[in-house]
Amino acid sequence: MDDSPYPLPPAIKGRGAVSARPSARFDDKGRESDGDWLDLREGIDGEGPPPRTEVTIEHPRTILTRNQSPDIPFDRSINAYRGCEHGCIYCFARPTHAYQNLSPGLDFETKLFAKPDAAALLRKELAKPAYRCAPIAIGTNTDPYQPIEERYRITREILEVLAEHDHPVVITTKSARVVRDLDLLGPMAARGLTSVMMSVTTLDPLLARRMEPRASAPRQRIAAIRALSKAGVPTSISVSPIVPAINDHEIEAIVEAGAEAGARNAFSIAVRLPHEVAPLFREWLSVHYPDRAAKVMALIGAMRGGRDNAPDFFDRFRPKGAYAAALHARFRLACRRHGLNAVRFEVRTDLFRVPTNQLSLL
Repeated sequence: MDDSPYPLPPAIKGRGAVSARPSARFDDKGRESDGDWLDLREGIDGEGPPPRTEVTIEHPRTILTRNQSPDIPFDRSINAYRGCEHGCIYCFARPTHAYQNLSPGLDFETKLFAKPDAAALLRKELAKPAYRCAPIAIGTNTDPYQPIEERYRITREILEVLAEHDHPVVITTKSARVVRDLDLLGPMAARGLTSVMMSVTTLDPLLARRMEPRASAPRQRIAAIRALSKAGVPTSISVSPIVPAINDHEIEAIVEAGAEAGARNAFSIAVRLPHEVAPLFREWLSVHYPDRAAKVMALIGAMRGGRDNAPDFFDRFRPKGAYAAALHARFRLACRRHGLNAVRFEVRTDLFRVPTNQLSLL
């Protein structure tokens, strides 16, 4: 299923992508792999140290990203990091690394950017006279609790600012590291200011290591849902993405596990393969599941009008066809069976307190 004329490299332990495919959309048009993947490795036998994670400090001028997409339920978000060490092969955010003239493949999960000024920039944004409070989404592009958060703690600092000023926030993650911040999230939830969506793609630890190698293990994510729920934080489970012939058989089991752990709501979407994600995903299939790669891509095409991806607004989140309808029906029935989605939780915006300019008090 891979469209490259060169032999495929083997899987890399601890990484999702199996190559550093360059982007063909921007400044990478003049680069092309010569197929000698051994050049990427050192050592006599072609085996060397795996690619290490590198972090570059970034100093943006602003931290809030505004969104006007008609099919997304929030208009602002914060991404503390660029790139994501979780290495999820299906991640729709991979193409954003092309803007940095980096590969959406291995570079996306090994060459990361951290924004340590995020909390200060956020406080400055909230203090602007024209600012109007609305929920801020965290975890929309890359995971706010990916492994480097343990060192940089940027997500923690952002939450401290939001908690201090009673600003609503909704979090999406696939990391159990979120429970570290229960001391902030619990009190915020008690005031109606936060909710968390935990993404659980599979309950199979082997499949999880292949699809999302550095994310928390499935059992840890379910345990995190339980801990969040016990602390009073409204928690949802995202059964996403559903990949045909890979994890689609687990829909009911994942919904049940989330409900038993205390999730109130559930969400699900079929896999999307925008831009450079499609060839990376095909490459991954050829390495890990060559026996069913053609079937997987055929089913994806059946849901996306014969293409790898349907990029238009609304269509991208509404796969079509008989297979997509069957997935949706199974998910909806599972949610009904376990009492999920009976009530939608909405965060409050009326408690927001504008940051005070401390110099005005002197």
